[in-house]
Amino acid sequence: MTQPSPSNLAALLDRDSAQAELFELLRIPSVSSDSTRKEAMGQTAEYLRAKLASLGFSARVDETPGHPVVYAEHLKAPGKPTVLVYGHYDVQPEDPVGEWVSPPFEPEVRDGRIYARGATDDKGQAYAHVRGAELLLSQGELPVNLKFLLEGEEEIGSPNLEPYLEAHKDELKNDVIVISDGSRFAKDVPTVTYGLRGLAYIEVRVQGASRDLHSGSYGGAAPNPINALCEIIAGLKDEQGRITVPGFYDSVIPLTEQEREMWADLPHSDEEFAASIGASALPGEQGYSTLERIWGRPTLDVNGIWGGFQGEGSKTVIAAKAGAKISCRLVPGQDPAAVTKALMDYIPTLAPKGVQVEVIDHHGGQPVKFDLDSPFIKAADRALERVYGKPAAFGRTGGSIPIVADFARILGAPVLLVDLGVNEDGLHSPNESFAQEDYFNGILTSAYLMQEIALASESE
Repeated sequence: MTQPSPSNLAALLDRDSAQAELFELLRIPSVSSDSTRKEAMGQTAEYLRAKLASLGFSARVDETPGHPVVYAEHLKAPGKPTVLVYGHYDVQPEDPVGEWVSPPFEPEVRDGRIYARGATDDKGQAYAHVRGAELLLSQGELPVNLKFLLEGEEEIGSPNLEPYLEAHKDELKNDVIVISDGSRFAKDVPTVTYGLRGLAYIEVRVQGASRDLHSGSYGGAAPNPINALCEIIAGLKDEQGRITVPGFYDSVIPLTEQEREMWADLPHSDEEFAASIGASALPGEQGYSTLERIWGRPTLDVNGIWGGFQGEGSKTVIAAKAGAKISCRLVPGQDPAAVTKALMDYIPTLAPKGVQVEVIDHHGGQPVKFDLDSPFIKAADRALERVYGKPAAFGRTGGSIPIVADFARILGAPVLLVDLGVNEDGLHSPNESFAQEDYFNGILTSAYLMQEIALASESE
């Protein structure tokens, strides 16, 4: 294979300009869940459109029933692959504001980190790709055909993205989709993520008597929905940490020996992991390591629970109602609809007599896994090694990004997840940040990735 151009892009990167422009973007309070920030959403979309247009992209803002989508394309590399970069410009609400050291929409650098809402999720990571394209264009034409799709509704579930993809799938046609919207394995470990868990999310509601009851007058005879809910939850797992729902594991694609060996070699410590979350132990499904349980095995967790008196002091009452929110992270092979149906069929059978159980389906998402032998994954590995001086680690992530499955299904292209942040960035939290070094390395990673994808096509 022809080696990449020897030009040192790192020496050509204008760090001051790259940071100043990111700061402009971070100052716009593009909170998609806040209807009072609609003008800010449009302002952010226009900022991105204008920037991409200034680089020679054909760029526009497309309205949706919600917040707008920014689409841009630069198609001047005939015979070369087409890369679609996806990102989102909307951010989480800034609450609780009182916990921020500096104002959430006034970016500030402290100890080498940029603090602002959206710094890492996802303005900083998405804009690194914009600046990566600019860096390449400063040296000539792009080595690939490049498209950008930047949406404004990711933080509220991307309700209008799937219809947008369906309506524009011919225009969005590509060879690979690049997404940077997450965290590397560790600060010093460049990472390519090749799999995501899916999701099935339900709510369980338990009804007992028609009203709250005095526990002295009725205790011992009346049904207790809170007790019943506890019995139900306890019955969903056995002593080995396995989920008891019939058929739950039937379609799970097992981890390969390659994966288990690869993950075992990563610099992970159970003790440090437990300490980082203030836990004394790491319970879970027996027979699997911590990383295997997080990345490659399905789970069932109670995310919220309610019922009865919770105020100050005491109140001797048997509540009429109780409920819980339950999520299952799913792995390749599992279907969210099938898992949800299994839960809805099984949970009522665990309830004691005297209560009625309702199971509500809230939402779900498909798990995804991409081929480790893909030329695009290998190109990402080479690009990251050029930036960090070491090969990339390959892992899955325990989280779910439903739009990834939508991209693969609707556009028929593989997705390449090259995350630029780290967990300590505190995405969604007060004092969200993005290391300056990670932002600048992200720009270089994007530029080198486009070069490496182009070179990979030459060897096919």
